Order: sequence, then structure tokens, then C-alpha cells
Amino acid sequence: MSLSIRPYQARDEAAVYDICVRTGDDGQDATGRFDDVQLLADIWAGPYLFLEPDLAFVLDDGERPVGYVLGTADTAAFVESYRKSWLPRFSETLPARTIAAGPEEEQLLSVLRHPERMLCPEMTGYPAHLHIDILPAHQGGGNGRRLIESFVQAVARAGAVGLHVAVSPTNTRAHGFYLRVGFERLHITGCGGAFFYGLKTPAA
Repeated sequence: MSLSIRPYQARDEAAVYDICVRTGDDGQDATGRFDDVQLLADIWAGPYLFLEPDLAFVLDDGERPVGYVLGTADTAAFVESYRKSWLPRFSETLPARTIAAGPEEEQLLSVLRHPERMLCPEMTGYPAHLHIDILPAHQGGGNGRRLIESFVQAVARAGAVGLHVAVSPTNTRAHGFYLRVGFERLHITGCGGAFFYGLKTPAA
């Protein structure tokens, strides 16, 4: 099957949300893990589609997206826009979601409410960041590398000298992937429990 990479379009939103959920448990399907499973996409997909649609790309099988990469060229500016323009979209629904939340959902709601978690002084040389997810059936074959390359070129054109990604310590497959596509491990302290990988852009 031939898979193409193209810029994100507004009609892709539901598919991107679905992919985010179906890969939201360290690359595995998170459906059924949370009662409010859309929270995953409201944190790690929705704000980028809303605030930075020009930096989102999808992997298309000819019928629908089966993977994506999205992010920002400037994390500090993104955090400001997130608080100003993304969080207000949930002002009416967050109280009800909080009341119904189980322990894991409570943690996710805290993540949703606090975009400042993305800020890390040690990342000044890597101002851009990304999220990438591909459905398991379409992983391999260089598809992830091609998505990364599309994003790197886009943030380089936007002026970013480097980009970073945060990876859960338990997502062992992702750690190997980022090293294979040219990222290096960044030994960051004081920025949560994630592992960080960085890559300089061609503009750097």
C-alpha cells in the first residue's frame, strides 16, 4: 500500500483524534483505559491542530490518515497561546469532566490545565517540539522518518534552530525510534519524569 504525506486539513481532525487515542498508551490502544478517553487528544493533538495547523502533517493511505506529526516551532509562544486561546474552549465542560474523573483522568486534567509543564529552561537550544503517532499496521517502512523530516523542514523554515521531544520512560520502542532518525538523548533534569531527545534543524 502506498502511503503519502500531506499537510493536515480541517477534515482530518476526527481521524487525528482517533489515532491519538489508538496509540495513546505507550503506542498501544488506550480505548477503554479511560472513561474520558478524548482527554488524551485534547492534550496532545487538539491544541496543535487548533493553534499550529500549518505545522501538522498526516500519513494518508488514500482513504484517511493513519498517522500524523504535529507540534510547534516555538514552545514558549505556544504555551502562551494555549493558555489564552485553547483552555477557554473548556471553561464550560471542565467542571463536569472533573467531577466524573477517576484517578488517571484527574492526572490528565491537571496536564490539560497546566501548559507551563512544557517549559524547560534547558531546552533553549531546541525551541520546537513535536508529537508523532502512527497506527501499528502502518509503522515501519520509513513512514515515521518521513513524517519527522516533513516536520523538521517546516520548523526550520519557521526559524527554529532545534526541536525536542519528551518520551515516557516506559515507551521503549519510541526511545529506539528517535535515536534511529537522528535525535540525541538530552540529559535534562528538573523537567518531569520524561526522557528528552533533541535534534538540530538544517538552519542551525
